[in-house]
Amino acid sequence: MGRVLNEGEFPSDARAGITRPGCTDSDDALLKAEALREEFPILRRRIRGRPLVYLDNAATTQKPRRVLDAVQQYYQHYNANVHRGVHLLSQEATEAYEGARRKVQRFIGARDASEVVYVRGATEAINLVAQSFARPRLGIGKEILVTAMEHHSNIVPWQLVCEQTGASLRVVPMNERGELLIDQVPKLLSDRTVLFGLVHVSNVLGTVNPVKQLIELSHSRGVPVLVDAAQSAAHVRVDVEQLDVDFLVISGHKMYGPMGIGILYGKRGWLEEMPPYQGGGDMIASVTFERTVYNDLPFKFEAGTPNVAGAVGLGAATDFLLDVGIASIAGWEAELLEYAERRLCEIPGVRILGRAAHKAAVLSFLVEGIHPHDLGTILDQQGVAIRTGHHCAQPVMEFFGIPATARASLGLYNTKGDINALMDGVLVAREVFK
Repeated sequence: MGRVLNEGEFPSDARAGITRPGCTDSDDALLKAEALREEFPILRRRIRGRPLVYLDNAATTQKPRRVLDAVQQYYQHYNANVHRGVHLLSQEATEAYEGARRKVQRFIGARDASEVVYVRGATEAINLVAQSFARPRLGIGKEILVTAMEHHSNIVPWQLVCEQTGASLRVVPMNERGELLIDQVPKLLSDRTVLFGLVHVSNVLGTVNPVKQLIELSHSRGVPVLVDAAQSAAHVRVDVEQLDVDFLVISGHKMYGPMGIGILYGKRGWLEEMPPYQGGGDMIASVTFERTVYNDLPFKFEAGTPNVAGAVGLGAATDFLLDVGIASIAGWEAELLEYAERRLCEIPGVRILGRAAHKAAVLSFLVEGIHPHDLGTILDQQGVAIRTGHHCAQPVMEFFGIPATARASLGLYNTKGDINALMDGVLVAREVFK
């Protein structure tokens, strides 16, 4: 499935902040994908009498046995609250919890585990940066810059903080292919810009943005950058040191880990300057009624009892992804995407949205005469799970002049057989609505 690249290696597209795999041996890749399917118990399910074909990985991925076992082992054998406990269960839980943090640190290439903050997911991480980093720096005349293809979670938190401070939100436009107009970025960056929030991979269009190039442009104007890697971390190599990114956010459930856990990576200098986002237990060094002294990094951002099981599961998910190989995953998914686009284009009346030169395995499309919700319902009858709607990206829908799309999003366990089932379902829908 192609050469596995070394840590931090970006041989042919360093601008995008991703690794490009070598040539994929299709037969070997298929055998590996089929073997990996055995690691996911849910894929044995039958839906309405048919084998489950799961093509909704951009919404959430399924969980391998390794992750399920890790979560179960925590609750069965060493369930306890972390930190400060002197009994054995607490010590074991703490070691597993902090061990998972170190695994995430290695997975994203962070310099130190203290730069990895546990959160509920990418959305909470962005809200944390909006309120703790951006809000104290914003005011009338100041600006936040985002792109035209952002998920709502990288729009609404900035709108909230702009409303609170009198600042403005500016937007990098895109073209009909779903590619950012990079030449517009220098014109939009100024000494008024407090932060540039940027999606790595669009959850609607699959566009892989040249984040390294954009970070360099932003830094040349002294503007820090937040990268939303929720849709990229499980599909392409993400290395925060190589990218020189200031903040990066990830959701565990989109990278084969549990729901309710994610991470905020931040450069240590920024995190040290930022005040806590929430107050409570574990984020303090000492408390009196007169004064509170906050805990060291990363704990000052982790108030209250944490999601220990989620963290343990996230650590297991990073192990799983590294064992499979990110370059191998990217190569197989690229082959599946090419096959799916070719098959879809054979069906009359199909329109694919997002034809960027650099794409991840997300396929948004319309079928003439069929509303996406109707298409999704018919596909469900065939055992095929896709996502329909605006995908929490209504500005993207508005740009293309549509209310919704059907979206098939691929994962490492998908096969060309899954794509064939999707195509058969689309043909059934065309017969129903002809």
